[in-house]
Formats: sequence, structure tokens, C-alpha cells
Amino acid sequence: LLSVKVLKLGQKLNEGKTKQIFELVDEPGHVLVQSKDQITAGNAVRKDQMEGKAAIANRTTSCVFKLLQEAGIKTAFVRQQSETAFVAAHCEMIPIEWVCRRVATGSFLKRNPGVKEGYRFSPLKMEMFFKDDANNDPQWSEEQLLETKFSLAGLNIGRCEVDIMNRSTVAIFEVLERAWATQNCTLVDMKIEFGVNVHTKEIVLADVIDNDSWRLWPAGDRSQQKDKQVYRDLKEVTTEAMQMVKKNFEWVSERVKLLLEPKACGRVVVLMGSTSDLAHCEKIRKACGSYGIHCVLRVTSAHKGPDETLRIKAEYEGDGVPTVFVAVAGRSNGLGPVMSGNTAYPVINCPPITPDWGAQDIWSSLRMPSGLGCSTVLSPDAAAQFAAQIFGLSDHLVWSKLRASMLNTWVSLKQADKKLQACSL
Repeated sequence: LLSVKVLKLGQKLNEGKTKQIFELVDEPGHVLVQSKDQITAGNAVRKDQMEGKAAIANRTTSCVFKLLQEAGIKTAFVRQQSETAFVAAHCEMIPIEWVCRRVATGSFLKRNPGVKEGYRFSPLKMEMFFKDDANNDPQWSEEQLLETKFSLAGLNIGRCEVDIMNRSTVAIFEVLERAWATQNCTLVDMKIEFGVNVHTKEIVLADVIDNDSWRLWPAGDRSQQKDKQVYRDLKEVTTEAMQMVKKNFEWVSERVKLLLEPKACGRVVVLMGSTSDLAHCEKIRKACGSYGIHCVLRVTSAHKGPDETLRIKAEYEGDGVPTVFVAVAGRSNGLGPVMSGNTAYPVINCPPITPDWGAQDIWSSLRMPSGLGCSTVLSPDAAAQFAAQIFGLSDHLVWSKLRASMLNTWVSLKQADKKLQACSL
């Protein structure tokens, strides 16, 4: 539900081809991003009014930012405010369009003669373009960006910042590529922009991501493309042609809502040998929660009550919910191996190791009879992460959280290193 509160607008900070940015009087540090009903191509050489475009673009960008934010990607997005506007953190924009490509098409083919359309980039192909309308947004090298020595909101854009934006672009593309694949759509390429949050001085994904930002090919088929390329390719702009463009934009804005829905809901069932292991198990449950995975705790001993262990196993096998079992048993781990020998579902051993006998006890989780495939992970957080990686194969929302977490770890290491070098100097 959209908030009905009328916002007091301050001065207009910026106006582009498709949106206006206003200061918010009652929310210091926030701005209103207001979309316009205008569609443009070729640096506004072609531009037309498209009734309803502002609402379509705003719906699309709000959904995309929600998806990325829930995954754990840092963005400027705060909330959708109305049909045609959203609230964002105030940023100073870095004047670079970061382009990420999975499939070669469009301008890449013109700039790289001999490469055939459809060539797949693995890893992704990164390019950057300096935002300069007068010169048609020239392609830049990393060296040009570094040598320009931009300083925005008090942050100097150097090696560390460029690397962070590069890495982030790849992660953002991969998250959206996974999401669109659930709708049988190929994300071919996309462009994004970053800003520096004026309060936190952090680099965040900013601007918008809507149907002007990417190429989308349903079933990987260019002839079915649904993005702004359809408008760029029009021989002449007629009423019928604009209706078709609008229908495509609406299709995308409806589909993008589905990207926020989980495809498959799995669960983790933690079996503990006794309640003395509860604290260890609670850590697993908490970590599962951070991936949005439901986790159930049960007490059963495969040594003292094997019939009950197998009954509990059957209970969770019988309702069709994809399940990963985690066995938590100290001393001699009978739980994991008994489960693993009697279920086709994945079993993870996560024994609570003690300093006295730990080195001996661990063998009961490692050395298995043939026909058993349980893995052993000592850290409760890592056991949850491993379960998440299993579910992530079929649930793009879980996968996105894993991917964003990898990115954020990489970024914090990069920043820690930068800070340490600054201190050493």
C-alpha cells in the first residue's frame, strides 16, 4: 500500500529526460524521484509522450530495488511514495553508466566487428560510458575514470571505489538475471548508475532500473524483446506503434512483481540428540532466518530411540516440502549416519565439538559406511549457509541473499584494506 501522506517538496535538484528530483523538506537526506510520461531514444533525438509511462517505470524500478534490497544489496531506494514517484536517499551521482553484458548485441557489435550477435560472455562483459550528452556518452576506460579524480560528497573516487562499483555491477546483474530466468526471460544486458550517499558517504546503487535500463528477451528470443529497444527500432512513430511499445512496458511492469515471489519454499529440520545442544541449534535456526529459510528444531536420539528418529524423518518426507536435515549430536554421532542411510534428502552433520574429546568424536561424523552421503560442517552458520546453497539452486531469492553476502564481504575487506593503508601512511 502506498502512503497517502502529502510530501512537502523543496527545491528541484535535477531534471533529466524521464524524471525530476526534488528535495524533501520534512525528510532531511531524502529526495523524491518523480517519473515523467516521456520516452526517449538516441540521446533524445527521438522523444515522445507515452501516457502512463511514469507509473509503469515507477512500478518497475520500485520492484527491482525492493528485490535487490531484500537480497542485501546497498541501494538509495527508501520506499515507493505514489503511482509515479519514489523516495530515495540523497546522493551525489557518479557520472558513469556501468554496462554489464551477458549476450553480445547492439552497440557492442558495432564497436567489435567480427563478433556475432548472441555471443555469450562468461564471465560477464563490463563496459563504462561517461555521461556527457554533448559527446553522446563516450565509452571510457578504467584509467580515464581514475585519472579524472572525481570527488563526490567528500569521497574521492579512486581504485578502491572503482573496484567496488565494478564488483557490485556484476553482482546486481547476476541477481536480476537469476530472477528473470524464473519467468523464462533472458537478461541480455543492462546499465546502472551509482551515487555517493551524502550522509553515510557510501557508494550505493542509485538512479533507477526500469525498462529503459536493460534488454529482456523472453525465451532468449530477440524477436520477442520487451524492452525500450522496440521503441528505438521503430521505423516511424505511429499511434499503433506506441500502443505496442506501451503494452511491452506494461508486460514488464506486471512480470517484475513476480520476481519478488519465492519459487520454491524449502525448510531445514535440525535434529539434536538432546536439549543440551539447544544453543548450538539455535545458532543454525538464526542463520537460516537470515536467508529467509524456515527452520524446525526436534529432539531425537538415533542410539536410544531409532524408531522415533525414523518416524520424525517420515513426517518431513511425507508432506512434499523440500527439506535438508541437519544432525546435531555430540560424542558419537549416530543421528547423521542413520538419517543419511535412510533418506534420499540431503543430511548435514553439524556436531558440537568439545575441547576434551572433540578430536576423537569428529570421526563419527566423517568416516561413514559406503552408501552414505552426509556432509560435515562444524560451524552452525556455515551449516545454514550450505543448506541455503542447496535451496538456492531452485530458489532465486535465497541465491540472491548468498550472492549479495559474498559481495558485501568482498567490499568490507576492500574498505578495511583501504583504511589500514591510510593509517599506515
